[in-house]
Amino acid sequence: PSAPVEARLAEGRDVILDIDWQGGQQVRRSKLAQDAVALFILPPSIADLERRLRMRAQDSDEVIAGRMVKSRDEISHWGEYDYVVINRDIAASEAELVTILQAERARAVRQPGLTEFVRGLNREFEAR
Repeated sequence: PSAPVEARLAEGRDVILDIDWQGGQQVRRSKLAQDAVALFILPPSIADLERRLRMRAQDSDEVIAGRMVKSRDEISHWGEYDYVVINRDIAASEAELVTILQAERARAVRQPGLTEFVRGLNREFEAR
């Protein structure tokens, strides 16, 4: 994790890292761990995964075969993640991601100023 990531988090911004499971482990062992939410996106099937790779028309058959081998290893680590989304439909998956992001933002520990806000509510009760 780099300083720009930490700076963005300090500004209260969300940061999305597209990293493999080893990178995820590094984040979980870093000082960013308390702010990290690990999300794994699964394909609906291995056949769909390969079809999607081929539809991109960016890689040779050899490269796609290598990516498929790597995908098997990646998928084996799904249990290390906080959330798993099965990407059957891009719009539905995007909506799921937004829901997860909103829920994580609503966590009490992620709401700056929440303690002071509640203190203010208590002061209002006391003033009644």
